Amino acid sequence: MNTMDKDTQLFKGKSFADIMADIYTNSKKKDRQLKLLIAQLEPLVKDINDATVVVPLIKEYMEVSVKNDEQIVKLAAIIQRMIKDVNSGDTDGGFGLSEDEKRQLLQNAKEIDEKIDSLKNDGDDE
Repeated sequence: MNTMDKDTQLFKGKSFADIMADIYTNSKKKDRQLKLLIAQLEPLVKDINDATVVVPLIKEYMEVSVKNDEQIVKLAAIIQRMIKDVNSGDTDGGFGLSEDEKRQLLQNAKEIDEKIDSLKNDGDDE
């Protein structure tokens, strides 16, 4: 029987431990980027009209970031289930996910893609 642990290579050059380290690093990097973005935009807000333009942009960025983080956490949970299933001999390929969970993951990924496309298109108008 094959076994898996946090150091098993899941895909080229990446183990579960590597992915978790990347998640942590990316989270910290994103936090710094958001603080920098706000600091750069803050001097541009001179009155309420400026705020009504700038604040929604920050909100959109934060929402996409939060949804992305949620998906990464779900992916980590799937990988943990996969490791558990492989180690317990359960090899049905479902990774312990119900059909509803699979549908929700696909729907969330689609919503994030649409939101990213929308943000990219909004940026192209300038």
